[in-house]
Amino acid sequence: MPDNQEPSEDLPGFEVPVALFQDLEDLKAQVAALTAQVQRLTETDSGQDAAEDGDAAVGDQDGDEAAEEDEWQYPPFILLLDSPQYDDELRALIEWVEGVLVPGYLAEPSADARWCHLWFEHPVAVARLHACWLAWQELTDPATCGYTGPSVWHRDHLDPCLNQLRGSTGPFAGCTKGEHQIGHRLPGIVPSAWSQPDG
Repeated sequence: MPDNQEPSEDLPGFEVPVALFQDLEDLKAQVAALTAQVQRLTETDSGQDAAEDGDAAVGDQDGDEAAEEDEWQYPPFILLLDSPQYDDELRALIEWVEGVLVPGYLAEPSADARWCHLWFEHPVAVARLHACWLAWQELTDPATCGYTGPSVWHRDHLDPCLNQLRGSTGPFAGCTKGEHQIGHRLPGIVPSAWSQPDG
């Protein structure tokens, strides 16, 4: 407190060192200088910032549209793909069907449960099995499916797919009679697509 002032009744009765007042005044001056500098910089760059913001907004829209296109294209509907994407997708599908589906879920073919060892030559079968495989990838991934994923896959994807494919009016109906237009026959056992069937 300056020496010529009497302490107020409202203020506590202690003395503040003069150096503290000087530090406070220095801080006020620095804040005022920084504020003035910020104002000068924002006034100078405001036109440039507006142009950059406009460019950034256009860039963001382009990025959003590209992201929407990517999202729209995934997952691929296999029958709409061209080579080599179709060939790559079909090769991966064959591995899954022959490695998981055939040994795990297909019993001996019969009149009530048809199967064609050349299923990949039937576009309807390829489309349905591909959709079932995409669902399997999602619903067996612990990060996306939770505990009920496998049950949902069996109920909502596998069972309806096999009912459609193996039914009497499904795409393999002609293969059981030996009269299919591309010479399919009913195999004695379900062979692998990677090896030649006996006979």
